[in-house]
Amino acid sequence: MIDKEFLQTLSQRLVEKLPELGPLKEDIQKQFYSLLQGSFTKLNLVSREEFDAQLKVLQRTEQQLAELEAKLAELEAQR
Repeated sequence: MIDKEFLQTLSQRLVEKLPELGPLKEDIQKQFYSLLQGSFTKLNLVSREEFDAQLKVLQRTEQQLAELEAKLAELEAQR
């Protein structure tokens, strides 16, 4: 999930790059925010914390798999 503050800041920075908008500035910023939120949602991004947690799970699983493969090789060698 993308941080709302990040999207607000980004949409505000985009509006600041446009020429003087007058009373339309707030409406255009809301439209940018909505567009950015929808686009980032479609990208199916995860937070850094979620990524790091899944990476740890993957590393543990790889370690367990290596241990099991070693045990299997040992058992097959005993035959």
